[in-house]
Amino acid sequence: MVTRFLLAWCLCQISIAAHGQVFDVPHQQDVPTRTLLVDAKNPKALVLLFPGGGGMLRLKDDGTTRNRHTFVRSIDLWAQYQIDAVLVDTPYDLGDLKRGDRRDQEDHLKRVGEVLSFYKSKTGLPIWIFGHSMGTSTATYYANQVKTNSLAGIIIAGTVRTARLSGDPQFPVLAIHHINDQCAGTPLSASEYIISSRPKSYISQLEIIEGGISEGNVCDSFGYHGFNQTEPELVKRAAKFILGQ
Repeated sequence: MVTRFLLAWCLCQISIAAHGQVFDVPHQQDVPTRTLLVDAKNPKALVLLFPGGGGMLRLKDDGTTRNRHTFVRSIDLWAQYQIDAVLVDTPYDLGDLKRGDRRDQEDHLKRVGEVLSFYKSKTGLPIWIFGHSMGTSTATYYANQVKTNSLAGIIIAGTVRTARLSGDPQFPVLAIHHINDQCAGTPLSASEYIISSRPKSYISQLEIIEGGISEGNVCDSFGYHGFNQTEPELVKRAAKFILGQ
């Protein structure tokens, strides 16, 4: 059991490193924002992935990470849909609901914009932001302030209860939630509210996922909250929405 676990972990590290490229996006005179691009053949869009928790992946120079977040486990699944995927790291802890959500800070949101601009310039593709759990704070905070058409849309999954969209951003919004998510900070109602509160004329969609298994803390990425063993379905539904716009 332990041997299989270690082998799977190692293979995950090798796979990401073999297929991805690390790009450090400059940030004024401060530490850059590290990202990992896993590109697809003839891509039609690019998705920026913002993980939950404190947001720190601690990506190494070769693109590997000890973090086993949902987005890390599923990073290679996007290419089959002709979508480039980018893991976005943070050089500092972004907090959480218990310790304080710091994703609304100007520095963090500026980094998000810099990463978006970097990949828009590099690829010319439509850029989507996909946040999971506390990453939904990043997605919604940024969506609330963006004033240009540089962002194609956002996807939120396992939405944190404090996430809100204000000012009625007109781009498409997809919310995905696991029906059995038992994390108190990410109730199904949080995803439902984001979608139901949008003007009916805007493209908005809610997807409910079932199945998989839950292991450990219900708020961690190996619980239903983290779409454990339903990662292919999570990526499939998000990709279908992206390509349908």
